[in-house]
Amino acid sequence: MEPKRRGLVYWIFATLLLLVWISPILASLLTSLKSLEELNEGHYWTLPRHWSLQNYIEAFTVGKFSTYFWNSLVVTVPTVLAVLFFSSLNGYVLAKLRFSWNNKLLLVFLGGMLLPFQILLIPVFYLSNQFLHTYDTRLGVTLFHIAFQLGFASFFMRNFVRTIPDGIIEAARIDGCSEWRIYATMVIPLMRPALAALATLLFTWIWNDYLWSLILIQSDDLKPITAGLQNLKGQWISSYHLQSAGAVIAAIPPVLIFAFLQKHFIRGLTMGAGK
Repeated sequence: MEPKRRGLVYWIFATLLLLVWISPILASLLTSLKSLEELNEGHYWTLPRHWSLQNYIEAFTVGKFSTYFWNSLVVTVPTVLAVLFFSSLNGYVLAKLRFSWNNKLLLVFLGGMLLPFQILLIPVFYLSNQFLHTYDTRLGVTLFHIAFQLGFASFFMRNFVRTIPDGIIEAARIDGCSEWRIYATMVIPLMRPALAALATLLFTWIWNDYLWSLILIQSDDLKPITAGLQNLKGQWISSYHLQSAGAVIAAIPPVLIFAFLQKHFIRGLTMGAGK
């Protein structure tokens, strides 16, 4: 096949694949701008007759989405910052410090990653309710996410720190720098691409979490935005227009985070691939 024809086939296939992938997102966006009467008439893929943001206003007022949005921020932002801090420390220690149980500690982090999270439902519930007494609190969900994400994040940062030349750190040690100063003034600036990539992944995973917020939170006023979506279902009929508006609102922060950190995200994932 000629190169031009091969390129044409590629772009046609890629366009069709993109349309299939984006169709549910487009359907949700169109549905969020329509009234319930218009949806009941079967107009699912048509443009709205009257462009209005009334569904979004009702989601914030009637559906208490302002409270759910704040709850998600209170849980997600501290969790991401804590995981970035501890994982960067762990990554530096595991990659650049030599001690007898270095590999064993790494295996502990890897073992936590390999455990299916479904088997942790009952133990985490009892740990939160009976021992830590953090059940039905934002702190309980935050602590769980920090513990659960720390294994992957530490493994990710450890692999990145290994790409930093040992000569830089050895030179700093010869000059009398402490390990903490080396970490804070030399390693952290070099970690920025990896931190941006990891922050994007962590924010998306924690913000979109539904299962653990359902297990560890009971009060409606403490639910994050993913758990709050079920309150828009409607009692007698399905309020698809409000649910779609709520889903669009819930998707905005991860999209903005990825758009803001896109350049650093790609750089962090690919850095070191050619070494």
